[in-house]
Amino acid sequence: MEWLKTFFYVEPYDEKVLSDPETYIIKRGGHIFFATLENKVVGTVALMPMNNLDAFELTKMAVSPRHRGFKIGQKLMQHCLDFAKTNDIPKLIIYSNTKLENAIYIYKKYGFFEIPIEAESPYDRSDIKMELVFS
Repeated sequence: MEWLKTFFYVEPYDEKVLSDPETYIIKRGGHIFFATLENKVVGTVALMPMNNLDAFELTKMAVSPRHRGFKIGQKLMQHCLDFAKTNDIPKLIIYSNTKLENAIYIYKKYGFFEIPIEAESPYDRSDIKMELVFS
């Protein structure tokens, strides 16, 4: 929520997912990962199954403002990629915004490429959709 409020705003879909991650992520077969430093959570990311079940959305990635610049986001990203490969997840999807130039750069660095964003995107703020397919 903190990240969304800083850069954008909390949309109704965000509110639903973040207020009930058990229902929207875990019970649907998704996963939530945390980065810790000195026993304190400093970052998080989720792999949330998409409706078509052949892809997971890499979503809700955020790092505490005090801990940015230490590549924690990249470590979370690498963990998600390793997890997806190990667990035979065929592809990952990211919805983002081109205003987040550093994030887009990192996504491309890890092999994500831009694909057309659907008219009914789950996020109003998204103006870019990216995909990484594991072969």
